[in-house]
Amino acid sequence: MSESSREINRMARAFSALGNPTRLRILQLITTSDRPLHIKAIARLTKTRYNSIYKHVKLLEDVGFIQIFEVGRSRVLAVKSPELLERIWELGRSFTK
Repeated sequence: MSESSREINRMARAFSALGNPTRLRILQLITTSDRPLHIKAIARLTKTRYNSIYKHVKLLEDVGFIQIFEVGRSRVLAVKSPELLERIWELGRSFTK
């Protein structure tokens, strides 16, 4: 597989990750929170089971949007690039006008 094909596949996976309302909500919660959020807190805020949220979070980590930090027995989430996510939100808003 060529480098171009690999890049296209990575981009498609990233865009696919953004195509899910739950994952967009997770990104919104993380970026607008004034403190680090645990996966359990995200599950409570979205009224979604932990296992389901964890799968969404893992995909967001795999494509490079967030990082997961182990803090004791908890997993805390952080955005890798707040600037990139702001650009993504702006792009998304331009489509919904």
